[in-house]
Amino acid sequence: MHAATSAKKQKEYIDKLQAEIDVLQKRIGEDENAEVIVSRHINLLHRYNEAKDATQLLIGRLAASKETTVRQIHNNMDLLDD
Repeated sequence: MHAATSAKKQKEYIDKLQAEIDVLQKRIGEDENAEVIVSRHINLLHRYNEAKDATQLLIGRLAASKETTVRQIHNNMDLLDD
């Protein structure tokens, strides 16, 4: 009897999860693939981080040439952390 109840609960849980998946799929679009969207976002984050790293390198060089700190360059350019 326990195995039958467990199987029934598992089926209900699977059905509930599938319903959630269906709602989310409709939200992102029927023809959209969540894995493709996540992959695209990850690629964009990599590009953003590379640009940010390059910018910080240049700011570091600017600070060295002006004989000041990176923090002071950030303050002078209103590049404060949020």
